Amino acid sequence: MSEEISNQEVTTYGKDTPVGRPDIDGRAGVFVPTSAFDLSNTTTIRKGAGVVGFGNPDGSLTVYFEANRFDDSSLHKWENKARKAYDRMVMNAPTVSKAKLDARMLEQIGTIDGVGIQLKHPERLQQWLELSNALDTAPAGPVVLWRTK
Repeated sequence: MSEEISNQEVTTYGKDTPVGRPDIDGRAGVFVPTSAFDLSNTTTIRKGAGVVGFGNPDGSLTVYFEANRFDDSSLHKWENKARKAYDRMVMNAPTVSKAKLDARMLEQIGTIDGVGIQLKHPERLQQWLELSNALDTAPAGPVVLWRTK
């Protein structure tokens, strides 16, 4: 009996991507859309959004995002958007700003936890914010702390 082998492309997240919803103060990934994400035809992630999330056992990503759709002045800076999305995620708060996506759609550029954000690829965030016409919202550096341990 012969078995047919499927040539489906397997996509998954990287080894540094946290798996499963983090607890309060736990670690999650920080992401930006890749060229595979169709920004012009999406109703989910908007330009300039802070996107955070975690890997799922099936190789997909669950992400929470904040784009300051209602122009709240406290959410002007990108790091505040990422923090808002992170807080929603760890509290498992009801939101429409959540999606389960194919891992090809996003690139992990750093991590976020209850202490702050660590960007491994700040240049990718700069590119995302430049594409979004939101360079003025960029963090001052690759490390953003809101409290110490």
